[in-house]
Amino acid sequence: MRVLITGAGGFIGAHLADLLRECGELGGRRIEALALADQTLPDTAGETAIRGDLTEPAMMAEVATFRPDVAFHLAAVPGGTSEADYALGRRVNLDASLSLFEALAASGTRPTVVYASSIAVYGTDLPELVTPTMPLRPPLTYGAHKQVCEILLADFTRRRLLDGRSVRLPGIVARTRSSAGLTSAFMSDILHALKAGEAFTCPVGPEATAWWMSARRCAENLAHAAVMDVSHADPERAWPLPVLRLSIREIIDTCSARYGESRRALVAFEPRPDVETVFGRYPRLDDASARSLGLRDDGSADELVRRALGEIS
Repeated sequence: MRVLITGAGGFIGAHLADLLRECGELGGRRIEALALADQTLPDTAGETAIRGDLTEPAMMAEVATFRPDVAFHLAAVPGGTSEADYALGRRVNLDASLSLFEALAASGTRPTVVYASSIAVYGTDLPELVTPTMPLRPPLTYGAHKQVCEILLADFTRRRLLDGRSVRLPGIVARTRSSAGLTSAFMSDILHALKAGEAFTCPVGPEATAWWMSARRCAENLAHAAVMDVSHADPERAWPLPVLRLSIREIIDTCSARYGESRRALVAFEPRPDVETVFGRYPRLDDASARSLGLRDDGSADELVRRALGEIS
C-alpha cells in the first residue's frame, strides 16, 4: 500500500505519520511507501518528502505522481487565520483541496481519501442534541470551506472516481502553546499550564462545554477511517468523530486530581463572548453512526488528559 499525508508537518499529521510508522500497515496491508507533503518537513529516511505549497501546480504534480492507494488530506489554514485572510483560506482550504481531489481522481485507481473536516460545519446556537440530519450552518469561512469539501468529496465518490470518507474533527489536544491562528488554542493551553503548575487565564467560563479528543486518538481514528467498511454508509460519507463532551470545570477537576489540588487556584476566567459562542457551548452529540463504524473517543477525561500530554499512548 502507498500512503500519502498532506499537512504531514502539522500537529495531527505528525501524530498520524508516527502511528503509521509504528504499525507499518493499514487494514492488514503493508505500507510499502509513505509520502509526507507539507511546506516544512523533518528529514526522514525511507520516506518520500514532498515539500512546498500545495496550491502550486508543481507540488500537486508530485503528489499525483506518487499515486497513493490511500491519501489523508489534513493540510489546512486554521479557522482564525482563514477568517482574517479570506484569500489565503480559500486558496488552501478550498481550491487546493479540489485540485487534490481532481489530481487523485485522474490516476484512475480510485484511491481512498480520508478528509479531515471539522465540527466547525455545525455552527452556533445548536440544539440540545446534534444529530446527523441537522442542517449545517457554519458560522465562519473555515467551516464553510470544510462543508464544501465534504460535498465535493462525496460527489467524487458518487462518480466512483475516489473512495471518500470525511471525518469531522473536534477540539484536538494538546497542541503546542504557539498554535498561531487557532482560536480554540485555549483548550490545549489550559492542559499544558495545569500540568506545569502555571497560571492560566481562560477565555471561556468554567461551565463552557466543548468536544475533546487527544491527538493520538485522532490519529488512530483517521487510520481506521481509511479501512472501515462504509459499503452501506450514508452517501454523504461524512461523520463526526466520537467525542468526550467536557466542561472547563471538568477539565480543571481532572487535572487537579492528577497534578494536585493547588492547580484549581491557578485558573482565572475572563470570558470572551466571541470565543465562548463558538467554542464553549457544544451540546450532546449523536455520534452513534460513527461508533458503529469503529471510531471511538478517549474513554474518560483522565485518559484524555494523560494521552493528550503524552503520558499514555
